[in-house]
Amino acid sequence: MGMFQGIDSSASALTANRLRLDVIAANLANAESTRAQMVNGVWQPYRRKMVDLSPKTNESFDNFLQMAMGSVSPQVENGVRVTAIREDSTPFRRVYNPEHPDADKDGYVFLPNVDTMKEMVDMISASRAYEANVTALNAAKSMMLKALDINGR
Repeated sequence: MGMFQGIDSSASALTANRLRLDVIAANLANAESTRAQMVNGVWQPYRRKMVDLSPKTNESFDNFLQMAMGSVSPQVENGVRVTAIREDSTPFRRVYNPEHPDADKDGYVFLPNVDTMKEMVDMISASRAYEANVTALNAAKSMMLKALDINGR
């Protein structure tokens, strides 16, 4: 285990959680947006977005060849990486509001599939994960400084 693996792991998690927070903020900002994208000449509401994370793997060419030959399994490194930002496929909310400018002929408006309570829970979770990784990063930094101090005497 190298000296910087703890820092690398925390840094990748900080980046991933910052992106999660950015996506959640965009979801909350567009929770009532009825005109996000035009599809076939018709405005579609905003679709909730989600971040997919996975463990970092050793993606060296040598490791890829060995995996292709079946001699080794993927080597998991420290940290996480963002694999995709995908749209939630759940249906849009349908609300009766005949005065809304985007209401259909029956008086219904299609609203984004964003649940603000779920987004707030996800935001708290991502925020706490971010805080935990800041603490881990500071602990790793402190240990490295102590090791340098011990070695320098």
